[in-house]
Amino acid sequence: MPKMKTNRGAAKRFSRTGKGRIKRAQSHLRHILTKKRSKRKRQLGETAYVAECDVPSVKKMLPYS
Repeated sequence: MPKMKTNRGAAKRFSRTGKGRIKRAQSHLRHILTKKRSKRKRQLGETAYVAECDVPSVKKMLPYS
């Protein structure tokens, strides 16, 4: 049976933690930052995790991670 292919777009966006959870970045931190408060920008920079309902589809895209 051939090897499964990793979805390269997903590989650049998601990574696993030591405990096996899937880590992701938050959106809305690329541009138009002048109108956003410092607290909001600081909180957007924190690590977020993929929701439990989305974990199976992300794991399917990343078979070897």
